Amino acid sequence: MTEFDTVLVVDFGAQYAQLIARRVREAHVYSEIVPHTMAVEEMAARRPKGIIFSGGPKSVHVEGAPSPDPAVYGIGVPVLGICYGAQLVAQQLGGEVARTGRGEYGRTVLQALPGSTLLADLPLEQDVWMSHFDAIMAAPPGFRVTARTQEAPVAALEDPERRVYGVQFHPEVAHTPRGGEILHNFLFAICGCTPDWTPGHFIEHEVERIRTLVGPAQRAICGLSGGVDSAVAAALVHRAIGDRLTCIFVDHGSRSTWSTSRRPTAS
Repeated sequence: MTEFDTVLVVDFGAQYAQLIARRVREAHVYSEIVPHTMAVEEMAARRPKGIIFSGGPKSVHVEGAPSPDPAVYGIGVPVLGICYGAQLVAQQLGGEVARTGRGEYGRTVLQALPGSTLLADLPLEQDVWMSHFDAIMAAPPGFRVTARTQEAPVAALEDPERRVYGVQFHPEVAHTPRGGEILHNFLFAICGCTPDWTPGHFIEHEVERIRTLVGPAQRAICGLSGGVDSAVAAALVHRAIGDRLTCIFVDHGSRSTWSTSRRPTAS
């Protein structure tokens, strides 16, 4: 999808990455989820407009905790760290992340400070959704603290010069009522994305890619269980090559509304 602005969502092992990618796409910006092990050179080669670090289930203090190559901060692409991702930003760039023994879970009142780029045009006091145990106690050199909560002295931080930002809370969840606006600020005010991508573009791209991959005369088979993933895959392949697709029903033991028909119904 190189013809569209792209935001990379770096996955640190939690379901949050999927939701972040969805929120970005709902803003009509194309997003891709990539592993934290991806080389910085490969990230840069994709020419992203922005990079988002997802949350994760581990502590940054655990041995072997997933982390990106610190060189990612030097490729000239805006970075937004969310929850665990924000703690990585703080730790890797010289701040302090501590095990305070006082986590925050659920609805929390955020106290923002004036002048933030990421939190621009938002109320100085707002509800956010927290899910963390460690806390950022001190921002790295060059960063400004832009929000705090009762248990998190650094609930948001930013370095506009390097275009690196972090939030301890989760703007991607519905329980952060103004979270969509925060993501919009990052995507459009900071990254300069153009909101011109839609799911229809993905369908068109994949259909053409499948036609090229299969060729003009070859046939294809598709394992079809009745789940969302295999059903969508079958529909895309059928749209691309029509009757040259044969679906094989795979009964993995769960209930399914699909029959063992050779062809899926493609809308």
